[in-house]
Amino acid sequence: MLNSVSLTFPDGSVRDYDAAMTGAGLAESISKSLARKAAAYSIDGVLRDLSDPLGKSGKVEIITREDPRALELIRHDAAHVLAEAVQELWPGTQVTIGPVIENGFYYDFARNEP
Repeated sequence: MLNSVSLTFPDGSVRDYDAAMTGAGLAESISKSLARKAAAYSIDGVLRDLSDPLGKSGKVEIITREDPRALELIRHDAAHVLAEAVQELWPGTQVTIGPVIENGFYYDFARNEP
């Protein structure tokens, strides 16, 4: 492969892949059922979106929906969707803080008018 990366899997096996392959493509190359369960992937412990290209060599892990890290990712994304929706419904609303918390997420907003 011209631009390849070497990925080390949790079981210690090492395989080469095209650097342009996405996380989704990687999961599917392992198994279709893993691809259906995948929520994200990580390289060297850094979480990445499934649409991101592999890009570099390192220790890889497919994060499935059952993994607690997947729930945090989903909550984070949902918080961003909420913020975008509020700004669309009430233009000029300032988004302040919106962290993921133990049982969900929240966002604080500021507006000049009630």
